[in-house]
Amino acid sequence: MAAPIRSALKKASFVLFYHGPRPPSAHRPVSNSPSPHSSPRPELIPAAQETVKATRAAHGKKSFGPVIVDQLYGGMRGLPALIWEGSVLDPDEGIRFRGKTIPEIQAALPKAPGGSEPLPEGLFWLLVTGEIPSQEQVTELSKDWAARAAIPDFVEEILDRCPPTLHPMSQFSLAVTALNHNSAFAKAYAEGINKREYWGPTFEDSMDLIAKLPNIAGRIYRNVYGTGKLPAIDLQKDYAYNLSTLLGFGENPAFVELMRLYITIHSDHEGGNVSAHAGKLVGSALSDPFLAYAAALNGLAGPLHGLANQEVLVWLTKMQSKLGEDASDDAVKEYVWSTLKGGQVVPGYGHAVLRKTDPRYIAQREFALKHLPEDKLFKLVAQVYKIVPNILLEAGKAKNPWPNVDAHSGALLTHYGLTQMQYYTVLFGVSRAFGVTAQLIWDRALGARECFPSFSSPPPLFLFLVRSRLSHDFSLGSDRNENSAGAPKVVLHGGDQRDVQGPELSVAGFERGGSCVGSLARVGSGRPRLGLQIKGNLVDVA
Repeated sequence: MAAPIRSALKKASFVLFYHGPRPPSAHRPVSNSPSPHSSPRPELIPAAQETVKATRAAHGKKSFGPVIVDQLYGGMRGLPALIWEGSVLDPDEGIRFRGKTIPEIQAALPKAPGGSEPLPEGLFWLLVTGEIPSQEQVTELSKDWAARAAIPDFVEEILDRCPPTLHPMSQFSLAVTALNHNSAFAKAYAEGINKREYWGPTFEDSMDLIAKLPNIAGRIYRNVYGTGKLPAIDLQKDYAYNLSTLLGFGENPAFVELMRLYITIHSDHEGGNVSAHAGKLVGSALSDPFLAYAAALNGLAGPLHGLANQEVLVWLTKMQSKLGEDASDDAVKEYVWSTLKGGQVVPGYGHAVLRKTDPRYIAQREFALKHLPEDKLFKLVAQVYKIVPNILLEAGKAKNPWPNVDAHSGALLTHYGLTQMQYYTVLFGVSRAFGVTAQLIWDRALGARECFPSFSSPPPLFLFLVRSRLSHDFSLGSDRNENSAGAPKVVLHGGDQRDVQGPELSVAGFERGGSCVGSLARVGSGRPRLGLQIKGNLVDVA
């Protein structure tokens, strides 16, 4: 295996895998994976670091785009802010993993023997290295993860002591956080590892994290829903097969294939979504991958992020219950209109970025057409797909009236008997670890800084907007108010005056809770004068 992967590494611009002994810098815990097959390759990381350094030196002061006030109040939506290596979301083509569309990765990534869906191991390899792996490379990665899969006894005990009423995502986050106890990165950092080597133990923690997620997810499922004793990991099987077996569905080849597809298409979706952003943000403080991904899971647990496929399934089953299993198109149209007229949205339709049908939806639809074309719930999903976009366009309710990934996944899981909707986000969480950890590895390799954006409270924001008016929209007046040098003054409430250094007024240091209102006039020299009434304390006017 060494020769093929070394050849692939020579072609890749950024690479992290090689076959051979682990470098000492990896700080590998001796208790895991006694026969590893995938490992960081440190000698090429400095070249990547120099590329970033040169790019910043040549272009670091160039603007990457404007910031508008709506983005400050609108959750930074659409604001280009950070680097994400693994994927990019194109409004017209959907997600691209290292430049490849979903149909391209479905065709190119290795498959399990007798299977037709891509193996998630191959997708992780692609995210980290930028290269399509060989069948042999993916097989070795499967074995590596299977060898690392055991979770510590104390983590098992934590999960076993959780009440079944505790939400599965709370248990998931709790267990992942507890894995920090054996973090290779935390140990290496405490021992004073050179910062240029941070990526090595980060890689090891990431491999361990991904490997252990099926055992955690399986234990949560069986504890909460009472489905019996957890079986052992099969060291010769792939990741999705073992996850399916731990959930109790491993004997159904179609469900295993669904899990291969599900994990692959949910693995990464750029860095702007809450879970990916949270993982990157917390990781930027040099928290180890376990802590960083626990933060990502807590974001994913929020109803605006990870609850969407449950909401779709609830909406569909309510419709099916009211209209019957073979509802007419007219009946479905009436139900959709009643949803909209009731002030609700049609769940699973529309997307913040996409302007076409989500390719992840299409991939799941094709799976359903192949494996469950007569399923009643799938038929309703297909019927809704035919009807809803035209209604949304007519109602003017969406820039993108097309379905996203969440419009389909719940129906597929339900078909195979995984009906516990509260658990669905756990599967999402297993999948999203691939993209978040791949980015953490590259953040450490390229020396990414701690995320520390600037924030604005309303008073400084108001004054910024006033400054814009000073430059572009003066009201005429005849009074003068200048100092002896001819510079304009700011007239404060109460009559006090402060000098300003020309028309570009800069105000800083309002106490929290302060507020201000202002009026504009033009002084005789043509320079602006700003009259402010201040509530709160003005600390500095420069």
